[in-house]
Amino acid sequence: MKAQSKLYFYITISTILLAIIAVWSLNTGVYDFGGKSAFEVLRKVIQGDESLSLSDKYVVWDVRASRIIMAILVGSMLAVSGTTLQGLFKNPLATGEAIGLTSGATLLAAIAIVLGGYFKQYLPEMVQFSLTGISAFIGALLAMMLVYRISTSSGKTNVVMMLLSGVAITSIGFSITGFLIYISKDEQLRDLTFWNMGSLAGATWTKNIVLSGVILIAYSILLPKGKALNAMLLGEKDAEHLGVNVEKLKKQIVIITSLMIGTCVAFSGTIGFVGLIVPYILRLLFKSNYTFILPLSAVLGSILLLIADTISRSIVAPSELPIGILTSLIGGPIFIAILIKFKKSL
Repeated sequence: MKAQSKLYFYITISTILLAIIAVWSLNTGVYDFGGKSAFEVLRKVIQGDESLSLSDKYVVWDVRASRIIMAILVGSMLAVSGTTLQGLFKNPLATGEAIGLTSGATLLAAIAIVLGGYFKQYLPEMVQFSLTGISAFIGALLAMMLVYRISTSSGKTNVVMMLLSGVAITSIGFSITGFLIYISKDEQLRDLTFWNMGSLAGATWTKNIVLSGVILIAYSILLPKGKALNAMLLGEKDAEHLGVNVEKLKKQIVIITSLMIGTCVAFSGTIGFVGLIVPYILRLLFKSNYTFILPLSAVLGSILLLIADTISRSIVAPSELPIGILTSLIGGPIFIAILIKFKKSL
């Protein structure tokens, strides 16, 4: 009970910190509200005040507020997916990139951007508008199915084989993407470059509703798995003796993380290192106790991405720095720190 109270305390503090950062983010930007704060304008939007100008309402509600919510949702999902994959593989370097999910999403997104002009007109108008996002989502799911098929034999999944097949699929995916970059035109090359760098500039409330639906389904299944992941640290056989259905756990984690990563990449492009940074920071504080790490990663991921996004859209205002540059800048040194720590333990 003491551990549970401790967890609730940390989650409460983290949530309060997230709320403070959200208010700071809402008030950050070059747009002038005529002496009013963005928070005051948002309050009037929620109250339905008709005296507000359309431009004030649009900037606060459709641009800033929707973008803040997307940063919170995407950051949370990327962090939780990285945490669960690392718990499953017992490897602090395991992320969606490691098992080919990001590569699969990027490949199909690149196909849609470079070759979409040849078949886009034959698709329904709604699909045409979201072709890149839909393609990225399908790419992540196809990569997951391929990795799972290669690594599963007689109903049992080999996690080492899953990692190795993920590396192979990542290599193939990026080589084909490289070829598409080579044959792309200037405008397509620009779209591909910004897609690979990641951005939350396309945030809308419709996308946030979809992300919210995915997060509710995913977290209802994944967040209670802390004890099961702790048991997995002892090895699969010991985990089975403790009552964990290991094969079912593997299937659930791989499918749900694929759903989360695919949705995130579809809406925000490739944002790397969030799933690597957050679990690493939490492991420094709580060792490898996933009953703490898993729920806290959901909040810390939101905090990290919201800070990164707020800086990315204000550091070179009125232009915007792609958010993937910032997360990679933060994640690169942490990745090196993990490798050095591993080297010392050998």
